[in-house]
Amino acid sequence: MPAVTVENPLTLPRVAEPQAVVPRKVLAVVSAPSGFEGEGFPVRRAFAGINYQYLDPFIMMDQMGEVEYAPGEPKGTPWHPHRGFETVTYLIDGTFVHQDTNGGGGTINGGDTQWMTAGSGLLHIEAPPESLVVSGGLFHGLQLWVNLPASDKMMPPRYQDIGGGKVTLLSTPDGGSLLRVIAGELDGHEGPGITHTPITMIHATVAPGAQITLPWREDFNALAYVMAGRGSVGEDRRPLHTGQTAVFGEGGSLTVRADESQDSNAPDLEIVLLGGRPIREPMAHYGPFVMNSKHELQQAFDDFQAGRLGRIPTTARTGLGHRGTGEAAQD
Repeated sequence: MPAVTVENPLTLPRVAEPQAVVPRKVLAVVSAPSGFEGEGFPVRRAFAGINYQYLDPFIMMDQMGEVEYAPGEPKGTPWHPHRGFETVTYLIDGTFVHQDTNGGGGTINGGDTQWMTAGSGLLHIEAPPESLVVSGGLFHGLQLWVNLPASDKMMPPRYQDIGGGKVTLLSTPDGGSLLRVIAGELDGHEGPGITHTPITMIHATVAPGAQITLPWREDFNALAYVMAGRGSVGEDRRPLHTGQTAVFGEGGSLTVRADESQDSNAPDLEIVLLGGRPIREPMAHYGPFVMNSKHELQQAFDDFQAGRLGRIPTTARTGLGHRGTGEAAQD
């Protein structure tokens, strides 16, 4: 799991352990169910079973892989529509190609992030390049959905290509952890991702036996998802392992610790830390659309069927589908 790394984290700016703040308690630890997405790549549904009041403004997150494809096996998603939110694709291993009907797109490699604001709507496709299909290889990444407030749901689509070299790299005072700030702010250090909904997204690699206690905005929620390895969260050291999400309560700091012993295929604890300011608006979510009412959902489907979200280029694959079946509409 290389993503972006450095040989010696002690050469990086360090995040000081916060003082005189209330530590966040762990409210729940939830295991992600496994399934398949798009044309058949394996995923873990990181937020399944978590009450939305603890997720807001996040909607869902899939861990894609980790899978070692044989030649001819790599798969992606077909063309599908989105409206009303942002997709964040963070690739750790492998290569993916994105294309959308708003002109955005490009190749994403290990450590890179592609941030697509669907806004008023578009169609897009995510697929492995032909070279990876021919050769096979390792594929592993995350896709996060971030809600937009009602005032931004119909904004023009936007695309951000965040190369791994742009990610802000930090460490802890003892050098036992590498912190990759993809978006938001941590202890005064800003990540490169430009967000409409205020959030923080961090990929932390925590060495065996190391512990991190990070300052966390009190107006944000807090979630921790383990991509690989074993550890614990909170001052009471609630156990957490691959495919599990911890939900934190209120406070000004959060604590994560890696177990002394890790598996050979996951030498460190690899964990994603997420926080955001809740939007606290009605949400109607079904399939590829995230709106504020059933009426707006129906309008999104009508616009999609009428071609108003864009049309697939004639040179592209013609399959249409959607990413995830989502939840039933809610008022």
